[in-house]
Amino acid sequence: MNDKNNLRVYRMPFVTVYPLYIKKAERKGHTKEEVDEIIFWLTGYNKQTLQAVIDNKTDFQTFFEEAPQMNPNISKITGSICGYRVEKIEDKVIRQVRYLDKLVDELANGKTMDKILRK
Repeated sequence: MNDKNNLRVYRMPFVTVYPLYIKKAERKGHTKEEVDEIIFWLTGYNKQTLQAVIDNKTDFQTFFEEAPQMNPNISKITGSICGYRVEKIEDKVIRQVRYLDKLVDELANGKTMDKILRK
């Protein structure tokens, strides 16, 4: 990705992508609660703090920079998303966005929550 695309992603409000994550999961028989569980696991947000992110239209850069606690098992998330190996993406924010994309994809593709949450 180039810097212009990165900047666009940084500034994108999380609230614009969040419903798409939910829709993707629901199309495959999963729930908003499962998407939230993935977000909570990855970032340390909880129901109240995630709602504040949504209400404040927080952008992706701030969403990840202000995440209460990025999961220490984040390095166990590997594989490709949108043609990129997530573990090889150099830009930290873009890599974190792709980690979240990857986890939601895994949910939609039928992986168990234990596997998604790297238990």
